[in-house]
Order: sequence, then structure tokens, then C-alpha cells
Amino acid sequence: QVQLVESGGGLVQAGGSLRLSCAASGRTFSSYAMGWFRQAPGKEREFVAYITWNGASTSYTDSVKGRFTISRDNAKNTVYLQMNSLKPDDTAVYYCARRNTLALGPMSSGNVYDYWGQGTQVTVSS
Repeated sequence: QVQLVESGGGLVQAGGSLRLSCAASGRTFSSYAMGWFRQAPGKEREFVAYITWNGASTSYTDSVKGRFTISRDNAKNTVYLQMNSLKPDDTAVYYCARRNTLALGPMSSGNVYDYWGQGTQVTVSS
């Protein structure tokens, strides 16, 4: 059974930075692509960032390009989301998820991920 545990969320002023971590259990972490999603109150869950199994390729939703960076350390079974220049609109619960290699669909679709963390709250004050 795979477990994903996010950490690093908190309250920050606009313009500030946070670094989220997602620690994964299991020995096969390095075989899977990973994604970050977020859900703001009253809104649908949205894709934030994606990284391939070896970190060679990343992808971001337009609203975070140039501000957020996804990375991973396979030796530590951990994926990160560095968030800079935070805005109040970034306020949400942030989730990491493991891509199901057998699922068909775009990386931005939550349907192609099979394991999810419990989420970590990020609040950006203006």
C-alpha cells in the first residue's frame, strides 16, 4: 500500500515563499511520475504541476509558471513544490498524487492518478 504525506503548508504573506514536501512510502517511488493539485474553497480541484519519474521533464499550469518549481529526490522518496511570489489566489489545500502508469489521459487530469495524500493547507494573506 502506498502512502503519500504532504507537509510544509502554512500561512504566508503575499510575495512570500513556501516549500511543500510529499513523502511517499514504498520501494517503487522512483518508477512513477508525480503531480501536485490544489483545491480552493468552493472550487474544483485543479492541476498545478507534474514531474516525470526521473525528473527530466516537468509541466505547470499557466497561473504558476515562473513562480512554482516541482522537483523530486528519489533517494528520499520525496517530491517537492517550491512556491515563490505567492498570491492570495494560491490559497488552497495542496495535494500530491502518484500517476497511474496504466491510466490513459492527460497529466492534468486527476483521473490518471491512483494515490493521493491527505493535503496540506496553504493560506496567502494580502
